[in-house]
Formats: sequence, C-alpha cells, structure tokens
Amino acid sequence: MPKLVIQGGTPLKGTVKLCGAKNASYKLMIASLLCPHEVSLSNFSHIADVKLVKKIIQSLGAQVDSTANRTLLINSKKLTSSTVPKDLGLASRASSMFIAPLLARTQKAIVPLPGGDKIGKRPLNRHFDGLKAMGAQIKFKNNSLHASCDQLIGAEYEFPKNSHTGTETLIIAAVLAKGKTTIKNAALEPEIDDLISFLNQMKAKIKRKPGRIIEIQGVKELGPAVYKIMPDRNETVTFAIASYLTKGDIIIQNAKQDHLTAFLEKLTQTKAKYETSNSGIRFFYHQPLKAVNLTTQPHPGFMTDWQPLWSVLATQLVGQSKITEAVFDSRFQFAKDLTKMGADINFFDPQPKNPQEFYNFNLKDDLKANQHGMIITGPSPLKGISVKVTDIRAGATLALAGLTAQGKTTLTGIEHIDRGYENFAGRFLQLGAKIKRID
Repeated sequence: MPKLVIQGGTPLKGTVKLCGAKNASYKLMIASLLCPHEVSLSNFSHIADVKLVKKIIQSLGAQVDSTANRTLLINSKKLTSSTVPKDLGLASRASSMFIAPLLARTQKAIVPLPGGDKIGKRPLNRHFDGLKAMGAQIKFKNNSLHASCDQLIGAEYEFPKNSHTGTETLIIAAVLAKGKTTIKNAALEPEIDDLISFLNQMKAKIKRKPGRIIEIQGVKELGPAVYKIMPDRNETVTFAIASYLTKGDIIIQNAKQDHLTAFLEKLTQTKAKYETSNSGIRFFYHQPLKAVNLTTQPHPGFMTDWQPLWSVLATQLVGQSKITEAVFDSRFQFAKDLTKMGADINFFDPQPKNPQEFYNFNLKDDLKANQHGMIITGPSPLKGISVKVTDIRAGATLALAGLTAQGKTTLTGIEHIDRGYENFAGRFLQLGAKIKRID
C-alpha cells in the first residue's frame, strides 16, 4: 500500500507551476464525445481521474492517443458502445456525466452509479430532472442508470439549488439537442466557462446571460478543436496555504487572480501577504496571521474544496476561526485527525434563518450526525501521526498539517491524493519539504 512520510518544520521556498485543472480536464474529455472529429486537448495533469476517464472513453470505442506536451488526441467518430463498464464507472465520480454525450450520439446510455470522494451525498436528481425535461427517460436497474431518448429536445430548466456538475451535464446535453435550451440558476465556476469556451470552439452556440442564465442553441454537428485546459485553482490554494503554514515563500506560475477572488479576500483579512503578476502569484509569510470566519458557498463564494485546506491553516491563525460548510452535508471528516494532531476544534450548529436557502445540499439527505460548523482556535502546535485519508482535499489537508507538525506524519490511502494532484510528493520536495512517497 503506497504511503507518504512527512517530516515537518521546514520552510518551503521556490517556484511551482500549476497543472491543468482536475475539475475541468476530465469533463472536457467527456464533452469531446459530442464531436465526430479529432479533438486536441492540452495541459493535462498526470492524475488518476484523467487516466480513469481515458479508459472509459476507450471502452466506448473512441480513440485516445497521448502525445507530447501533456496532450490527448480524442477521436470519437465511432462509438461502438453505450455502456460504461461497471468497474470503471463505480470508481469514477464522472460516470454520470457520460449520460449526456451518449444520449446525444447513440440515443441511449447505461451507466453505473458513480463513486469518488466520501464527502456527503451528491444530489444527482438535479442532473436527471434536467435531462428528463429534455425528453430523456431514465430508469434505475441492476445498480445502473439506464437512459434513452430518440432525440434530446431543447427545454427550459431551473436548478432548485446550484449544481456545478449538473450545469455542465445539461450544457453537454443541450449542444446537439433540437432547439434552444435555457438553464436557470446555473453555476458560475471558471471550470464551467472553460467547458463553454471549448464547446464554442467546436462551433457550439452557448451564451451566458445575466442572472445565472445560460442559453444553448442546439447545432447539428460539432467540428474539430485544439484547446488548452485552464490551470488548477485548487492547486494554487494548496501551495499558497503551505507557504503560510511553513513560514515560507512560494511563487505559483500560471495562477489566475480572477479564479481566486474569494480566497484572496480571506487572505487579506488575515493580513497575509501576496503579490500578483501576469505570470502568477507569490505567497509569502511575514508575520503571524489573524483568525477570520468563513462560510463555503457556490462560486463566486468561498469554494467548498478550499475549506479543508483552510481549516488546517486556521489551526495556526491567532484567535478563533468560525468555519461553516454550506455546500456539502458531510465535509468535516478530516477534523478528528487534525484534533489527534493537536488542533483545537469544537463543532457548532450554524442555525441559519432559512436553512433551505442557506444550505446548497438537500436537507432531506442530511443526517443528525453531520456537523456543519467548526470553531478552530489557534495557534496550536501540531504533532505528526499515522492516518488513512478519505478524500482528495482531506488527504492534501493532512499532508499540509504534516508539513507544519513536529515529528513524522505517515499518510496511507494516498490514492485519493493521486486522483487530484500530480506528483504531490515530488513537487513539494522541490520546494524543500521533507516528504517521501513509498510505493
């Protein structure tokens, strides 16, 4: 079983270059199935999620070739299957997204329920209700979703709650649908704009409108494209927080300020120092930072993926940080391990005035045992422990804790980290970290 061994206490200094965004890359790969011509996608990260989606696409009959410069050539002129293999589908969060291009190209899709991170229920009904509004028939049989439709028809659909992946699913479904589709309460994440730019380069007709509205005019066929995937903003936050935790100085090449507005605003409140330029952002420690409160929200709010990473920073901030998770119903699973490392964490119930509007998850899916608020008091000296990680960001969070902790931290279950970070140990090693991967 692979593991990471980390010896904390070393200030991290140097320059790191961002890889292509995990949350954009594999979704653009799936969207490429809409096109019967060759598509060139570059700036890929060498991560497990990309490799898994590549296997799924190849299993459907499309051709995927790797070339130099982190580029994949995808040609789905011939799709010989409409069924996502069970073993691959169960391992991937992305499996449900294959329904849209398969319906558009083959009029049917059989997809196992998706797997991935254990961070709470993912309300896939939001995706399926939108597809049904476009004429799809969706049934659950033998632990798989069976979808069919002679022709997807443009429709108007409003998400009851914001849905990042749901918005992307309906965009992909609408591109080849007959007529116009209007998506209301659509998500605003930069990764969605990356998907829109990619599809429009293939001659799709997609426009954002004011007020979280996206309009798609269906076209008969898409053309070939050459496209570069956006940089990973979650990597930016990971390396940035590492610089403050270790009292270091890290320059992150290709980091985009407009992708990080909510994060940078919180850093400013802590009195943290950073410098922006056309080539990236420098994050550097200069004095103890003060605690601040935050609540996760859909973009442009503070991203839920950043919350676990910020939580370990909060253990070293001066004062009490009040952190509220409003996007997922269960995303504090890392807290017990941070507590074992010496963090001062207490849970609280946020008590919003209107829970239905405040929380982005379905309240009916919430469990009494779930916690939605934490108070973290710092600074607290952390000590190394041995622990198994449960999801991508929790894994990165505990690794960051290990970088600032006294003694040795050993992480197993690092296949979760591999899903979202390329060469995690190697890139931190280049910044001076005492970190070793043992396979």
